[in-house]
This record gives sequence, C-alpha cells and structure tokens, in this order.
Amino acid sequence: MGMGQTLLLGFIAGVTILIGMPLGRMRRPSEALRVTLNALAVGILLFLVWDVLSAAWEPIDAGLAAHHVEGGHLGSVVGYGILFALGLTVGLMGLQQYEAWMGRKIRRDRAQSFGPGAMASQELTPRGISSWSPARQLALLIAVGIGLHNFAEGLAIGQAAAGDEIALATLLVIGFALHNATEGFGIVAPLAADTEHDSASRPSWAFLLTLAAIGGGPTFIGTAVGHTFTSEPLSVIFLTLAAGSIIYVIVQLLVIAGRSTRKDLIYLGILLGLLAGFATDAIVTAAGV
Repeated sequence: MGMGQTLLLGFIAGVTILIGMPLGRMRRPSEALRVTLNALAVGILLFLVWDVLSAAWEPIDAGLAAHHVEGGHLGSVVGYGILFALGLTVGLMGLQQYEAWMGRKIRRDRAQSFGPGAMASQELTPRGISSWSPARQLALLIAVGIGLHNFAEGLAIGQAAAGDEIALATLLVIGFALHNATEGFGIVAPLAADTEHDSASRPSWAFLLTLAAIGGGPTFIGTAVGHTFTSEPLSVIFLTLAAGSIIYVIVQLLVIAGRSTRKDLIYLGILLGLLAGFATDAIVTAAGV
C-alpha cells in the first residue's frame, strides 16, 4: 500500500476524536452530568493504561518465555525492561514536575499585571497556558497522554500497510477510530467544571480543535513513521510514556471525583468507560492483533 493511502487510513483513525469535542462547549452542565463525564473519562483512561502497558510488556514477556524454553541470554529482555521503566518514569514524574513548574509560574504571573486580551493573544505560549483554569490545563494533559498512545497506534497501522496487509490495516483503522471516538469525551470531561458557574467561560472552537489535534494528530504522524520503518523499541518508549502520563491524569481526575457526593454516578461512569474501552478493543482483537 502506498504512502498516500496509508496516510488516509491514519487520518481516518485519528479524526474521530472530534466526535466528543463539542461536549466541551456545554452551557452550565448539571452536577450529575459533570460527575458522570469525569468518571467516564477515568474509566476510558483506566482501560488505556491496561491497553498500553500490556502492549509495552509483550516483548519482555516474550523474551522471558523464550529464555524459559530455550535458555540463552536475557540481554534483549533487560534492554526492553530499561526502556519500559524509563518511559513510565518520564511519563509520570515528568508531568508531576511540569505541574510543580506550572504552579510556580502561575504564582509569578499573578504577581504581575496583565493587559486585556492577554489570554487570547498568548493562548499557546507558556505564559498563556499558566493563565488557564485548572480544568483547561488538565484537558491539555489528557490530550498529550492520549496523543502519545495514539502515536503508538499509528505505528501499528503504518507497519501493517507497509507490509501490504490491507485487511489487517483496515480492521486496525476501524478499531482505533472507535477508540479515538471515546477518547474525545475523556479530553473534554474536565472542561464541564469551567461552565458550572459561568457559561461565558466556554472554550472556543479553536481551543477544542487544538486539543483534538494534540490527541488525534499523532495517529496520523505515527502512521507515516510506521510505514517508513519498524521499531519495537520505539513502540515501547511511546507506549510507556503514554501510560505514565495517563496514570498522572487519572490521579487528578480521581481527586476531582472525590469532591462529589454522587458516588453512584462515579462508579457507574467508570464502569461505562471501562466497558466502552473493551468493547472497541474487541474490533482490534478481531484483526488478530
């Protein structure tokens, strides 16, 4: 399959993340809806953690199984193990350090005077990001974590297309497109808190499209990279980076969920998110992956 057709597949798999983005512009959502969306995001992300860590662990598990049966050196296992630990550490602790840095920056910025319109003109600069609400910052971090995960998915699509495994590539696109459709809801879930008391604080369409590009765009990029060359170590690195960052985000979302008295909705939302993740994964499993 040519590069043009492969990139089209990557685009289709990634663009479905847009389906959930309009929810970020809801006006004054009810508490029940906000709690459910937050819990749904937790459930989806919990599934993604399982999904990416199990995929990243596969070469290590296969190497250990081969050593048990055939003996031999464990060099590759140790190498993958180091990549696994490194990616997970950087993904999790890197965001924690970013949060600490952002907190210091916000305190500095609040001590300075800002002119009107600073948020609009510097929306994607470090200074602009530090002026965002906690909900917007969390939505950005969710998009980054999902983007890392989707890059690894794109690699799988590109590798299948490069090997002329058209049926496999098509099934992968269908499965990953369904995945991305649910991930869009996870990205915008924290934004419901911004409009709880002030509907004028709704995010712009440009902001939502930027989040969608961060979360879904790497699927397209990964497809191009995967079509060019195959690298299992690269997949392990991106999968574990994604896992670490997603774990960080889950902790943040659980803190928000803990403030609610609607525990029934929290558990129901988490359950629905998990089931949605496994249901869409069934399509990928049907491809034999």
